[in-house]
Amino acid sequence: MNTPADTLRHHLAEVDRLREAAWAASAPLQAALAAVRGVQVQRFHFTYADFLASPRHGQAARFFLNELYGSHDYRQRDAQFARIAGAIERLFPAKVMALAVQLAEVHALTETLDWQLAQAWSAVPGPTPCSPEETANRYLTCWRQVGRPTDRERQLQAVMALGWQLAEVVRIPGLRMALRLMRKPAHAAGLSVLQEVLENGFDAFTSMGQPDGFLHEVHTRESDWIGSFFDADLPAITQRLALTLNLGKKG
Repeated sequence: MNTPADTLRHHLAEVDRLREAAWAASAPLQAALAAVRGVQVQRFHFTYADFLASPRHGQAARFFLNELYGSHDYRQRDAQFARIAGAIERLFPAKVMALAVQLAEVHALTETLDWQLAQAWSAVPGPTPCSPEETANRYLTCWRQVGRPTDRERQLQAVMALGWQLAEVVRIPGLRMALRLMRKPAHAAGLSVLQEVLENGFDAFTSMGQPDGFLHEVHTRESDWIGSFFDADLPAITQRLALTLNLGKKG
């Protein structure tokens, strides 16, 4: 019977396999993956501009962006998670282990779906689009070609489960102090990136207070986008996404 640590390692191994494939891929395919993730980051910035600018919700929104939707290189963090999976299971409350497993599941799903979108994107003939309208049209065409609505729903549910689990973890008495005391040992053990992720998530949700409104709104907004990407009139949703990409660009 698999333990939570086994499940964590399984998800991270799948993520690592997909990343290795991406690194071994042709330059056009790597560029396609970067383009797909660029669209997603810009859409997040547009969709959650109010939360990102909010003193109360800003940290939580940035945590979601940086740890779930961003285009950063997460290999060092995930390697540290895999390395101490058994220790997390032995030494931390079960909710902390569940949080680590949920984060790994989200990344495994996201990497798989992003990779398939990138393959579809790179198969479209012609130069990489430049205008928001061209980019939006290409992204939506690839999205509908890849399909997998059940997996998209599972991806969203995994993100929401992660949010709710994090909201529960921050209520564990003494955990924040324990994290603070772990800083030097974590650094000495080469686990500083993992330590930073845990502290950032804890602080983000602690500073927000009651998370219900934030998490329910994330679910509502993401459900709306996912449903529109699959079912809305293509010219209409292309125009909507193009506006998002134009206004969602950072500086």
